[in-house]
Amino acid sequence: MSAESIQEVTKLLQRWSGGDADALEELTPVIYAELHRIAKSYMTRERENHTLQTSALVNEAYVRLIDWKTAKWENRAHFFGVSAQLMRRILVDFARKRPRVDDEAVRQVLIEEALVVSSEKHADLVALDEALNELAKFDERKAKIVELKFFGGLSVEETAEVLKISGVTVMREWNKAKAWLYRELNNA
Repeated sequence: MSAESIQEVTKLLQRWSGGDADALEELTPVIYAELHRIAKSYMTRERENHTLQTSALVNEAYVRLIDWKTAKWENRAHFFGVSAQLMRRILVDFARKRPRVDDEAVRQVLIEEALVVSSEKHADLVALDEALNELAKFDERKAKIVELKFFGGLSVEETAEVLKISGVTVMREWNKAKAWLYRELNNA
């Protein structure tokens, strides 16, 4: 997306936040396409026979986002950061509603496995979500970076923009967060 397009999306988001329904109409195709990209990123990490389809995840997130009438969107990165968080919640809620596997089937999860495709993604996603919640208790910024980069598919630059920190800081915190999650998931 070009810098001009990013600025245009930011202007439309701000107009929409101000109550301009026409801005939402102009914004919808752009939002929907980007939400689909984020959802597709999420779904590629899920098991092959996942019953929640990418389009269903996009639609659920979209409906919740447009119903969020009090939101004041700062910019494109802020909007899609919130979208990523919302999709994470939808997927984790979906995973928690699925029947649990037998205790014998439970195994330790490496962070690399939790961040890549696995045959038991719903269990891994719940474990990763729980670990992220623990991380957030003592280091909210690291947890937010993982959420934005992993769940939201945001780039280092976009993550830095959302959190108002440098890209170097994002990478340093991302690496520390991955190390902490690796340790946490292996001790589970």
